[in-house]
Amino acid sequence: MMKDLSVRKQWLIPAFGYAVSILCLFVVYRGFDWEAEWPRIRQTPVMYVVAAVVCDVAVYCVQGWRWNELLRPIGQLPVWRTMQAIYIGLFANELLPLRPGEVIRSFLQARWTAVPLSVVISSVVVERLFDGIWLILAFFVTSLFVDLPPLLVIGSRILGILLLVLGGTLAFAILRRAAAEAWMSRTIWAQGFRHLLDALESMGRSPSFYRSFLISFLYLALQAGPLYFIQLGFGLHLSFGECAAVLVILRLGSIPPQAPGNVGSFQALAVLGVMLFGVDRQAATGYATLLFLVITVPLWVVGFFALLATKMKLSQLRQAVEPEL
Repeated sequence: MMKDLSVRKQWLIPAFGYAVSILCLFVVYRGFDWEAEWPRIRQTPVMYVVAAVVCDVAVYCVQGWRWNELLRPIGQLPVWRTMQAIYIGLFANELLPLRPGEVIRSFLQARWTAVPLSVVISSVVVERLFDGIWLILAFFVTSLFVDLPPLLVIGSRILGILLLVLGGTLAFAILRRAAAEAWMSRTIWAQGFRHLLDALESMGRSPSFYRSFLISFLYLALQAGPLYFIQLGFGLHLSFGECAAVLVILRLGSIPPQAPGNVGSFQALAVLGVMLFGVDRQAATGYATLLFLVITVPLWVVGFFALLATKMKLSQLRQAVEPEL
């Protein structure tokens, strides 16, 4: 009975995510005039599509650079190798439910650097903390110029609270290490926790920690590039700042559980975002469709070849990860 309950819980969140994505696709494409808008999508100038793809690839180059900077005090790989782990993780997120990509890329980085998996995962948590801080700042700036939907405002506040809790916990563990170790000494994870604190302390006291925080701004800013170039090709006449506001909406909306690749919810949030700036529904849907293809297809291709280089199947890699958790 307990096993059945566990299986139900395991599939409850993915089922919810698929349901949300299907609903979003229905709402977005209901009444969409494919006959009128598909030629417009196909006629988007190639130079803008190429610029968007290059910008999107640069995002993950910067992410690899940042991750290397963060891990510099405890072990690192060549940036191209770190990028390979990132792309494999992204590829996994595109195909598998529950977004296992973060764990998979951490597993690969740990295997290739011989750094404990718990330490590498902690660096990913720090990355997400950096992203959240910059995202909240971007959301605040955006809210000064755009009336955002109440649901996104509530979501940003929840994210802000979670960031405060996470940041406070990490600060307590590092700054009040003796108290943290005393509390954890009663658990079976005491030894591993000390190794984790050593790594966090090494990362936190290194100049590369602060460089990785600043790099996180570039990482977020570059993500607005594909949105900007595709809207130029689509003739929406949005400014870079307005595209950055749409990006904030997309990033906040990607937090709840959803189908692999954020399909459905991505289109819905992109449509919602550009319509806030006066774009009509048909043009907004065509733009969201093209943007999704431009961002997703290169990721599939690069992720596939990155995985191919490991000589492992995605299912094998997932099975290899599970015993390590």
